[in-house]
Amino acid sequence: MRRLVLLVSSIIFVDALLFTALTPIIPDYAEEFDLSKTGAGLLLGAFGAGALFGGVPGGLAAARFGPKHAVVVGLVLLGVSSLAFALADSAQALALARFAQGFSSTITWAGALAWVASVAPREQRGQMIGTAFGAAIAGAILGPMFGGVAETVGIRASFVTVGLVAFAFAGLAILGRAAPCEPLHVAGLRLAFRDRRFLGGLWLNTLPALLFGTLAVLAPLALDEAGWTTLAIGAVFFCAGLIEVVLNPLLGRLSDRRGRLLPIRVALTGSIAVAIALAVSSEPVAIAILVAAAAIAFGSLYTPGMALTSHRAESSGLAQGLAFGIMNSAWAVGALLGPTLGGALGDTQGDAAPYLVGAVLCALTLAATQLVWRTEVRPREA
Repeated sequence: MRRLVLLVSSIIFVDALLFTALTPIIPDYAEEFDLSKTGAGLLLGAFGAGALFGGVPGGLAAARFGPKHAVVVGLVLLGVSSLAFALADSAQALALARFAQGFSSTITWAGALAWVASVAPREQRGQMIGTAFGAAIAGAILGPMFGGVAETVGIRASFVTVGLVAFAFAGLAILGRAAPCEPLHVAGLRLAFRDRRFLGGLWLNTLPALLFGTLAVLAPLALDEAGWTTLAIGAVFFCAGLIEVVLNPLLGRLSDRRGRLLPIRVALTGSIAVAIALAVSSEPVAIAILVAAAAIAFGSLYTPGMALTSHRAESSGLAQGLAFGIMNSAWAVGALLGPTLGGALGDTQGDAAPYLVGAVLCALTLAATQLVWRTEVRPREA
């Protein structure tokens, strides 16, 4: 079990690193290709668009052919798309490569999370998912630093290296122990989508992706305008997420023992405060500090949301692979709309507008928890 969690965590680490590596380089690409905030948002959002198309097929592949095989296919596609990104010489080519990276990423994630969920004891599933997601956070926080270093030593060589690493992990995944295929039942899918808690778990993956997508466009551009270097911007996002590596396994353990409701409400309350603070802040140091606060508040929604999705899928008879594939698509909606709409709103209404929209969405979600979860649900019934 430990070896499998280590392997899956390492794979997710590389995948998440690649996703966030573009963040500090966005100002450079915006200048090189004369991109507005809307254009920069579209470039970032291309990853989410690819993930949206790949989520359900990736989940179906994980359930039908087994999580291990889905992980291998996803990693091979990720390696190819990373090489394509390294060779891209236009904004359109970069966007297409990012789209392919997003498509392959959701296949890898669906297989990897289903792989862990299928072998973890039910009472430890939240903790195991939290451990794997903690590795994703580690990759996500190192991604901006990787991007900053890549801009210094050479973007092409850096992304070629990432592609080769993806191929190497595909080879390691082939050697890992296989998990059984899962039966696919239409009835399970129907029951899951009638379950408000399952739908709530999906939304708790969409919302933070939307918030982070907005932040990933607006914060680097604001810091760049203030004269911060690419490496300094990368360092801000690196420092912002360090605590999340430790936080997510703890959140998973808390959700196993105390239920999903408490950590979700705390994270939503913190997210409201951080989003409002970002809307009214203009000093670069304040923005950098709030990026760190956002990493904690927004990121704390993911683990209880994923654990809730997994448990409710099992209760409905929905295959874990398909459940995580659907969850990836839900995440992709936020990853697509966050940077694209956030960048467009920032262009037309100013940076405060998209942050305030995020605060309103968090407030509405917090209010919805009062309606959906009228009583505290014990972990085994969550």
